[in-house]
Amino acid sequence: MAEQTFPTGTLMAGKRGLIMGVANKNSIAWAIAQQLAAQGAEMAFTYQGDKLLRRVKPLAESVGSDTLVDCDVTNDDQMEAAFKTIEDKWGKIDFLVHAIAFAGKDQLAGSFIEQTTREGFKSALDISAYSFVDAARRASNIMNDGGAMITLTYLGSERVIPNYNVMGVAKAALEASTRYIAADLGPRQIRVNAISAGPIKTLAAAGIGSGRHMFRFNKAASAMQDNTDPMGVAGAALYLLSDLGLSCTGETHHVDGGFHAIGMPQEGPLRESLGE
Repeated sequence: MAEQTFPTGTLMAGKRGLIMGVANKNSIAWAIAQQLAAQGAEMAFTYQGDKLLRRVKPLAESVGSDTLVDCDVTNDDQMEAAFKTIEDKWGKIDFLVHAIAFAGKDQLAGSFIEQTTREGFKSALDISAYSFVDAARRASNIMNDGGAMITLTYLGSERVIPNYNVMGVAKAALEASTRYIAADLGPRQIRVNAISAGPIKTLAAAGIGSGRHMFRFNKAASAMQDNTDPMGVAGAALYLLSDLGLSCTGETHHVDGGFHAIGMPQEGPLRESLGE
């Protein structure tokens, strides 16, 4: 991701929250963190293992954060310790950003029914969907009433995307979980939403078998005829996490240049963009 300047302001001034899922400077979660920081938010970050710590620590420091917590979302003890660390530091938080997903590379190529194993299915659903349920429960215990949570999803939850396979099933479960969590936390005025971002060149996207075709097709077929800009996703996150998003909960908000709205793209631009 090229260096970008995020709009500054005070929409998140005085608010504290946890960012889960920054892998490197190209992560969608990092674009969101930069936008929140530009609006005055104070943040803590999770990471998993020393390799990711080396990537995440300088990014966190660049936005004034000195709180990094090692956390494997499949390990209950680590999850408990991570949120205890946040509670000990701040007492209360105001927002949660969940940007964690995983499926084995062998699960993300070829036939869905042939490639999807029992263990692969369980792992994808555990890491990509249940982790949000678990994180939301723990975060809600230390979240001020009127707080907000977001998670990241993708259109493969709604439509068949070649090679997305079990991750599409996991994202569908994630979106359904978002609605149920929103209903549970609604009486406390805690808003819970998902952002369905278009393809962005991240570490996660690199693991999908037909990634190059995905980017070309999305650019050609979207209403804006362009790939998704991380700044657009970060702006949507700011809206949903700040008071601008008041009364919005249980939503899956698409930020994909209008790709999700197109039933059949115009033939001329599509063929030209695909080099046909």
